[in-house]
Amino acid sequence: MTIKNSAAKEEILKRISTAQKQAGLPDHVEVPREYQHEGTLNDDELRDMLVDRLEDYKADVRVTDEAGLNATIVDILKDRGCSTVTYAPGIDTSMLDGFEGTATADDNSKDPRDLNDVDAVLTESHVTSAQTGTIVLESNDVCGRRALTLVPDRHICIVRDDQIVYGIPEVVSRMNPERPATWISGPSATSDIELTRVEGVHGPRDLIVVIVK
Repeated sequence: MTIKNSAAKEEILKRISTAQKQAGLPDHVEVPREYQHEGTLNDDELRDMLVDRLEDYKADVRVTDEAGLNATIVDILKDRGCSTVTYAPGIDTSMLDGFEGTATADDNSKDPRDLNDVDAVLTESHVTSAQTGTIVLESNDVCGRRALTLVPDRHICIVRDDQIVYGIPEVVSRMNPERPATWISGPSATSDIELTRVEGVHGPRDLIVVIVK
């Protein structure tokens, strides 16, 4: 099957190359990149835009400062009736001070299926686009492995002001192409042909975003 697919790709590329020569086109064409690379909004404007996009996607958004982060996280867990929370291994555990349930760090040796029994998971973001309301988690100590935010039904994600950029070009420029990444635009949801919304299809149906300004 691999050989067959490889031969098909080679045939497609050969036909494209032949068509280009017949049309008198050069072998190499520079791709125009004249689109907007960076935004011009200030921090407050970026934050307001992000909140608007996330709420439109039906995410629960909280805005706080560093001093109020711990209380905000604990209040969210209490409001949701959570008794267990698993967090990315690099998370500052002081954010969970006062949580009366069980908090455990995740690691790659644990069976991902066990994450289905956790009431909530806690991670930070890597970079976030205000324009599209898209949060990017890169596989690392503070974002966790991909399974951590795809298996459980509730995800609390911390987004800091310096992680918020305007558009996708800036997002991509901050990413490591060698690391797996998860792109999140609101809670997991899809719609069938009759536009019936179904939540929790391929990730958490409850997304709580805590923006730290």
